[in-house]
Amino acid sequence: MPAVSEENPWKTLSGEVRYENKWIRVTEHQVVNPSGNPGIYGVVHFKSVAIGVLPVDAEGCVHLVGQYRYSLNAYSWEMPEGGGAPDMPPIEEAKRELKEETGLVARQWLELLPIHTSNSICDEHGVIYLAWDMEQAESEPEDTEQLTIVRMPFAGVVDLVLEGAITDSMTVAAVLKAQLLAERGCLPDALSKLMLRR
Repeated sequence: MPAVSEENPWKTLSGEVRYENKWIRVTEHQVVNPSGNPGIYGVVHFKSVAIGVLPVDAEGCVHLVGQYRYSLNAYSWEMPEGGGAPDMPPIEEAKRELKEETGLVARQWLELLPIHTSNSICDEHGVIYLAWDMEQAESEPEDTEQLTIVRMPFAGVVDLVLEGAITDSMTVAAVLKAQLLAERGCLPDALSKLMLRR
């Protein structure tokens, strides 16, 4: 990366909470922008950590979750994901989320990447994991979740991302990074071979 000044060019004059519930807080800030002009900046604060898990089974298949997303007014195919408690280790919340949505229990885990999901309007940050060496147990979805689980080869999931059929930002990032790691030999050999198989 080029050497740049990372000093904050924004000046915050004040902030007022405009809305809050158990999941988010919306604050409107009076600011002076980098050009020296006054303005406002609304920030959505998330009270949980975004957790995502890309689960790959012994046959190189990914378990995707389909659900209707109220905020988008559209159906969405995604990896298992949800909100984790900020005072808990993210890996423990990832294990809970995977079992809750799919019933899967994984013995092998790798942190794929940290992510900021929409950094122009919110401070939400997340952690995404790759999980494998799994066994099936009972799922425990929340009452707000009406989920459909599908299982398909990892290569097929990559195709859906490239075609734009999967648009969830965390899933897109996870799938593309996992593909690169597999191609570059940065994952266990057996897992890479499963994922790259067509």
